[in-house]
This record gives sequence, C-alpha cells and structure tokens, in this order.
Amino acid sequence: MTDYAPAPAPGALTASQRFWRGYGYLLGGLPLAIVAFVIAVVGFAAGVGTMVVWLGLPILAGTLRASRGLARVERRGAEWATGRPLPPHHYREARGRGIGRLFRMIADPQSWRDLLHGVIGFPVRVAMFVIAVVWTVGGLGSVLYVTWQWALPENGGLFWLIFGYNFRLGEIALNTVLGVIMLTTAPLVVRGLVATRAGLARGLLTNQTAALRARAAQLESSRRAAVQAEAQTLRRLERDIHDGPQQRLVRLNMDLEAVARRLDDNPEKARPLVAEALEQSREALDELRALSRGIAPPILADRGLGPALAAAAARCPVEVSLDVALPPGQRLAAAVENTAYFVATEALTNVAKHAQATLCTVVVSADAGRVLVQVRDDGRGGAHLGKGHGLAGLADRLATVEGALDVVSPPGGPTVLTAEIPLHGVGG
Repeated sequence: MTDYAPAPAPGALTASQRFWRGYGYLLGGLPLAIVAFVIAVVGFAAGVGTMVVWLGLPILAGTLRASRGLARVERRGAEWATGRPLPPHHYREARGRGIGRLFRMIADPQSWRDLLHGVIGFPVRVAMFVIAVVWTVGGLGSVLYVTWQWALPENGGLFWLIFGYNFRLGEIALNTVLGVIMLTTAPLVVRGLVATRAGLARGLLTNQTAALRARAAQLESSRRAAVQAEAQTLRRLERDIHDGPQQRLVRLNMDLEAVARRLDDNPEKARPLVAEALEQSREALDELRALSRGIAPPILADRGLGPALAAAAARCPVEVSLDVALPPGQRLAAAVENTAYFVATEALTNVAKHAQATLCTVVVSADAGRVLVQVRDDGRGGAHLGKGHGLAGLADRLATVEGALDVVSPPGGPTVLTAEIPLHGVGG
C-alpha cells in the first residue's frame, strides 16, 4: 500500500499560519511521543519475550499495526505544519489468513521503521516540545517581567548573576530586552524545530524508492490486466459477431441471390424472399446495436452514467432497483464511466444467466477519490473470482484503471459485488 498526498500550492501558508501550525505540531508531539514510545517498547518487549509460546506473534503484529497508525498521525501532522507533502511510503499488503498473515505483517520493513521512529522520536519530540514552550512562554514572561517582578526576592536575579550587584531597573530592562529577543526570534526557532522533527519523519516514515518500485509493479500488473481484458473482449466480440450478425448477413446474401434469380422467371415467388431478407437485415441491425451498447452505448456518451444504467436496467429480465447517487450535472471521466457501466452491465448479465434471482439492486456512489458500484441479488449465491469464470474478467477490467473488485457470495445467497474505481490518475 502506497500513500500519495496531493501537494498544496507553493507558499499556501502565511507566516502566521506557519508559526501557529508549527507550534501546535510541537505541542502535540509530547503526548504522541509518550504513546508511541510506550507502545513500541512495551509491545516489542512483550512480543519478543513471548515468541517462544507463539503468543508473541500476534502481540508483535499488533504493535506494528499500532505503530503504523501512529506513524500516519505523525505524517499528517508534519504535512499540516509545513504545508508540504512528505515523500510517499509503501506497506506490503498482508494477504492470507492466520499465521501466514501475521508473518507477512511482521515482515513488512516500513512497519519496523515506524516502530523505530516511535523509539528514536521520543527524545526528539520531547526536546522539541520543551524548547518551543520555554522559548515562547519564557519570552512572554520576560516581556511582562515588570508586572510580576515585585514578587521576587531582592537578590539572585539575572542582572545580579551577570554584574554581581542588584539594580532593580537594570533587572527589568535586561529581562524585557531578553523577552523581546526571544519573542522576535520565536517564529524562526519554531520553524527550525518543526523542520527537525519533520526531517526525522521524512527519514524514517517515508520510503520513496520502495513506493516507486511498488508503483511500477502495480502499473505493470495493470498493463497486463489491460492487455488480457482487451484480448478477452475482442474474443467475445468476435464470437458474438460470428454467431449473430455474420450468420444473418450470410443468410441475407443467399436470400438476395435467390431473389435475383427469381425476378426474371417468377417475380411473385421473389416477393416472400424479399420480405424474409428485410427481416434478416432488421435482426442483424438489432444485434449490432446490442453489441455496440455492450461496448460503449451512445446514451452513455451523450447523457452520462445514470441514464445509461437506467436503460440497461430496463433491458434486464430480472427486476432491478437502481440508485445512482452522483453529483447532479457533473460528469465523471470517460474511463471511469465506461468502467462503471461495464461492471454494472456485466454483473446484471451474470445475475440474469446464473443467479436465479428475483430482485437485483444496483447502487452507484462517488466521493472525492473513488466511485463505488455495488450490485446485490437475492439469488442462489456461490459466485467467486476464480479463473475461467465471468467475474475474473471484471477484475481484469477494473485492474486496468487500478480499481478493485470484492465478491461476497455464500451458498444460498445473497451475492454482493462491490467494485471500487479510483478517480485519481484516470483521464477523461
């Protein structure tokens, strides 16, 4: 799993925003440092100490998971305080179940870097907190020294420590000047402290090389899936054309040849042949239109995803309840609309052919980063993503746009198919 954060506009933070955000970031570092340090040290010690009885395995995996969550908070805080995104990071996907999944979680390098940050970052964040508080609160207290100096004893002030004798006005002047200097330089000090802490986060909580390597592997997988999906679509289209319109066009050609022979010797017998040829041409045209609707129907390009799905639902032999919750008047990217339409129509086709369902519900929703297409039916269940099944083609199609497909279909139903289509990086 790789996180990519959108970069804010250069210079988006004013000097005041930078100071107060940075100050809040440094103040929040103390409780975060304590929690992260305790979880890292106690969890690691407990996990390693009980590894011999296998109890340490889930403890260690849970500790790494908690460290990952705290690292996410630290990254977001650093980006919020600096106004700049951190480099990407990558977590290996923990697949499988049971012991194997726990081992994969423990073998993730970035999770260990998060744990190490919880330990190393403790003294750093505590020091950043102390310096920030002392510099700002101490500076404010020195500026206001004249208002509370009366409560201090005569001897032992800063002026006395430097010059060796007491002088009340000199003490007030010296503390006031020192306070002004501290408050004036506070923005620079806070900015330096924030840069130091954010630099530690950048060094341990990000791994651009691993993230880019994983991204390249993901794109390679998407490319293979796109090639496979395209080949499968072309084979199906070729088969459908061969079994449908091509056969009718061959029959139409034979009928027209027969009409040509009969026109000279027996025009009356040619009349039914002409009628049959017209019927064959109409049926071939209808089949070609149906095939074109399966690829990219004109209504999808002209009116959008909602009307196109409504037309597809009306053609489905199973009763369909359709709920398309998309921003009114706003069109999605063409690749997203085509993929969402393909997923929904293919799912409806599978329901009509195999599910023995009486009702199918299609829900389409969108947020800032993705489109969700969920198809639920009350059929017999048992659908899965195994190779050689129709749903595998859906998964390949979604992989071409870096989407994901989830199928829950216990025997006896219901079947719930959920497709997630990301909006980032998908052109129009």
